[in-house]
Amino acid sequence: MVFAASQSTASRSAAHPIPPPGELPGAIRALARERNAVILAHYYQDDAIQDVADFIGDSLELARKAASTDADVIVFCGVHFMAETAKILNPTKTVLLPDLAAGCSLADACPADAFAAFRAEHPEHFAVSYINCSAAVKAQSDLICTSSNAVDLVKQLPADRPILFGPDENLGRWVQAQSGRTLTLWPGSCQVHVAFSEQALLQLKLEHPEAEVLAHPECQQHLLDLADFIGSTSKLLHRAEESDAASFIVLTEPGILHQMRLKVPHKQFFEVPGADGCSCNACPYMRLNTLEKLWQCLDRMAPEIVMEEEVRLKALAPIERMLAMSR
Repeated sequence: MVFAASQSTASRSAAHPIPPPGELPGAIRALARERNAVILAHYYQDDAIQDVADFIGDSLELARKAASTDADVIVFCGVHFMAETAKILNPTKTVLLPDLAAGCSLADACPADAFAAFRAEHPEHFAVSYINCSAAVKAQSDLICTSSNAVDLVKQLPADRPILFGPDENLGRWVQAQSGRTLTLWPGSCQVHVAFSEQALLQLKLEHPEAEVLAHPECQQHLLDLADFIGSTSKLLHRAEESDAASFIVLTEPGILHQMRLKVPHKQFFEVPGADGCSCNACPYMRLNTLEKLWQCLDRMAPEIVMEEEVRLKALAPIERMLAMSR
């Protein structure tokens, strides 16, 4: 089993009542101190979870933080591939995920056996895998990347070595264009970043012609063509801080808007809805984590991420290569 819940003796003990909503943030922080736990949260988490976290970041920033923490317990408020990455980097630490159902459409669309067959069809290729994949897929990869460093890492690879890239084909196409390298792409995509409505974006541009359009490279090409700036979640945040623009239309999961508004409260931000005005631009997996579940997992010390050591060691090598190559 690569990903599972471990029910330790502590986690089987009787759970305490959940504190009232108004007391939850303080209770979570107190319990985290008692457990010597660090709470890591992705930018796509609910505002309340971001506000209680010790560290907020994108996948690369969170991987670095997980690798360097001296806490005994890591509570990962994100999705399961992120918690797996923390466990890969910290085999002796307890890694908790508030909701085990917090998965990822990209990771689910790239099963380990299918990826193995894909690699077997291209035995001479160097396999670069986006961090949004399972530990079992990481274990079959030569290098892991994030949207923050993918272009730079691909540029560093030998020019005469063909490259496989997965599981996000939209990110892969953007990396290909930015790096000048030809990539053989796994046909996967993020259900959130392909849901944005082009019609809604064009309408927002008409209503706010002065607004700068910020887009994540997981978006489809026809949307990237309409963007003024393309980058990872953290780079979009930095762009919002540094740009002279006073307003922004943001093409990524709307959780990042909380940090944007905190960093530059005098600026205005607009999220782009999905097709037919749906709210499918919010990741349903990320939003499974709640303050109540965060408190419960610290209280019960479960669900815990457990992993076979053979898989962990194989997955560790390409992650360490990524961290060493990242500038």
